Amino acid sequence: MSLLIQKAGILGTVQDLGRFGYRRFGINTGGAMDRTAVRLINILLGNDESAAVIEMHFPASEIVFEAACKFAIGGADFSPELDNLSIGNWRSYSVQAGSVLRFPAKRLGHRAYLAVSGGFSADFWLGSRSTNLVAGVGGSHGRQLQTGDRISFADANSARHGPSGVISPAIIPRYGNYPTVRVIAGNEFEDLTADSQLAFEKQRYKISVNSDRMGFRLTSDPLVAKSSGEVLSSAVSFGTVQLLPDGQLIVLMSDHQTTGGYPRIAHIIDRDLPVAAQLGAGDGIAFHFISLAQAEALYFERERDLALFRVACR
Repeated sequence: MSLLIQKAGILGTVQDLGRFGYRRFGINTGGAMDRTAVRLINILLGNDESAAVIEMHFPASEIVFEAACKFAIGGADFSPELDNLSIGNWRSYSVQAGSVLRFPAKRLGHRAYLAVSGGFSADFWLGSRSTNLVAGVGGSHGRQLQTGDRISFADANSARHGPSGVISPAIIPRYGNYPTVRVIAGNEFEDLTADSQLAFEKQRYKISVNSDRMGFRLTSDPLVAKSSGEVLSSAVSFGTVQLLPDGQLIVLMSDHQTTGGYPRIAHIIDRDLPVAAQLGAGDGIAFHFISLAQAEALYFERERDLALFRVACR
């Protein structure tokens, strides 16, 4: 039981929530860029939240279901069509063998996710099926999906039927092309000059074309540090905002390195990472400081909502 990549998209990979516990060895977490979208559609289908999914960029792959299954799409809206009929994100569908899934137009966001009931079977490395493109491991032979690839279903009972579910808009991330995301101050924020500290929050930034799953390079009026040069390499994470030598910023994304030698100006809070993860070249972003206590409260609020959603889906 599998699906066929009838026509490969620009960058389709198998991902899950990431590879945890190995950063001390220099192995990054990786995984899906928009982890909340992955969690939501997996919960909707009755899967483990970390079940493998397919992450797609636009133009996305054309997919043929070679067996009956239930599936759901989340994240970016690429105008999905099933057998030439329009369908929606954030709801589950039952499909028969031979049906074709296409994504003809991008409406909002840059990364869409496809999950099937039971998840996908893919190469397993260090506790995860996520594709690490640099190391060439995990997912489908450690590479992006190609025309003719078959991705097997992990569960032979993936053709489960039953009422279709729909995810409430109240718990779906609020995507946009120019969002303001909340941040907490980084260890080196005070290294900025007073004027640059004020400018950091007031400026609006544009996502450069030199951006990928490792990091988003931002363009704006340069920020200025009190002293020049790099800092001692220190731990960084998904959402860390670093100051580059030219005064521009980079936001580290899912495939970020484990340590970095550039000043850590801020960190996007976990709650807003899905919003940032759906941006792409030409989109914009702005930052708003909140306290660590506020960030923690927002995190636990989302976890409570997901816990209630899991109960409802059962």
